[in-house]
Amino acid sequence: MTSEESDHVDAIVAQWERERPDLDSSPLHVIGRISRLAGSVDELLRPVFAARGLGDGDFDVLATLRRSGAPYELTPGELGASTMVTSGAVTKRVDRLERAGLVERRVDTSDARGRRIRLTQQGIAMIDEAYAVHMDNEARMLAGLTADERADLVRLLRRTAESFAAGAPRNAPLELQG
Repeated sequence: MTSEESDHVDAIVAQWERERPDLDSSPLHVIGRISRLAGSVDELLRPVFAARGLGDGDFDVLATLRRSGAPYELTPGELGASTMVTSGAVTKRVDRLERAGLVERRVDTSDARGRRIRLTQQGIAMIDEAYAVHMDNEARMLAGLTADERADLVRLLRRTAESFAAGAPRNAPLELQG
């Protein structure tokens, strides 16, 4: 199917336009595709992580530590802020990765009450290899787009994210009016 042909989302929009012509169903063209793509992306990413005994959250922690630069360590709070998960989720992920020998906890030299999470040599090797495979995987997902199309998509997705941020509060969905 080329980008000029109709797809499943077009069919859904057409049905809603037939059934509710009084409403503008055009947002479904974008949101419906983003939603479907999100599910597909997850399905295509998961095997790369699973082949290494990692969940996507585990990969995220390792990648966050690695991209932070030497000495590849952060506080749990810094990890949480960078991965956008709760402190409890960070703790569970770090516990799992520590048992696997990929990270270690150590006392924060600037605050003995605090801890820092650091990649081990095994963790560095794991994330370096996994990240290379991950980037190859993502490149395959986008192989149908030209470099210019990818740049356009980046620009449009960035604007969409800004639009979301400027819209309704994230945890306050619009209530259905009865």
